[in-house]
Amino acid sequence: MAELLRVEGLSAGYGDAVVIDGIDLALETGDSLALLGRNGVGKTTLLATLMGFTRLRRGTLRWHGSDLARLPPHQRAQAGIGWVPQERWVFPSLTVEENLRAVSRPGHWTLARIYELFPRLQERRRNLGNQLSGGEQQMLAIARALMLNPVLLLLDEPMEGLAPIIVQELQCVIGRLIGQDGMAVIVVEQHARLALAMTRRAMVLDRGRVVHASDSAGLLADKARLDQLMGVG
Repeated sequence: MAELLRVEGLSAGYGDAVVIDGIDLALETGDSLALLGRNGVGKTTLLATLMGFTRLRRGTLRWHGSDLARLPPHQRAQAGIGWVPQERWVFPSLTVEENLRAVSRPGHWTLARIYELFPRLQERRRNLGNQLSGGEQQMLAIARALMLNPVLLLLDEPMEGLAPIIVQELQCVIGRLIGQDGMAVIVVEQHARLALAMTRRAMVLDRGRVVHASDSAGLLADKARLDQLMGVG
């Protein structure tokens, strides 16, 4: 597989505050990574840095071998990086279908394919964004990111606060994107075992630094190590 993303010696934050420091990361086309750690260790900041929303202090960001750091967020999206933030940012006064059409770019992910992936959105296509449940808004946020036809999808806490049946549905969707559609995915998730079950590789942050990197299956099988890294028990 060809290298998609390379991060070396990355330090970034907000204003004068350094939140992540010395991060190294390489991702190939179709690869998948679970980004884990306790609350406040820099996971969301790393995703925001990949999208260009933080202050880069030092280090390199390369996308398909070219410098990514110089590009503003909208050009990173155009280059093929899709982002689903924790806040979802659904357009409340637009219908489901208008939310999707507003950002659509040519490619594999068409409206028909989105509705095949998320039948519930097709049922609710004429409803406004603010008329959807939390789970439906999360589906819409993921679907809208897909309409940009990215090659890398960044998912920040996609299961947070959702009913178990919706969590199960989204887990199947993300698993399909990785396994069947060959999309590269970085997923930040407090439900560590869910994230590990969906991904090939795992990285754990603590105090803004990488403290563990391995294959997901190995970490999932080592319950004691996983609990220690996640601060459980």
